[in-house]
Amino acid sequence: PQVTAEEIGSQVALEYGQAMTVRVCKADGETMPVVVVQNASVLELKKALRRHIQLRQARQGGIQHLSWKYIWRTYHLTYAGEKLADDRKKLREYGIRNRDEVSFIKKLRK
Repeated sequence: PQVTAEEIGSQVALEYGQAMTVRVCKADGETMPVVVVQNASVLELKKALRRHIQLRQARQGGIQHLSWKYIWRTYHLTYAGEKLADDRKKLREYGIRNRDEVSFIKKLRK
């Protein structure tokens, strides 16, 4: 599997303390380590999660296209029981630090 320049850049940023790893936990128990910059917003975390999943799918030969519009309409990210609802808000404002776990949860129907 090819390693992208972006992945190398992320690892270098982690080494220098300019980035952090946020572990995103799915309902099936799978945990995905996603690397984002220290002052990342919720939207940047979502984009990093999207890139992580797309790279994994490409390497495993799985589904090539996912509807992210559908995914974000159906699921949301939560941390310590609080929804990460505001895409503009920084992860730090929610209290998220390096190696913290964020849950990927299906929204409940109203």
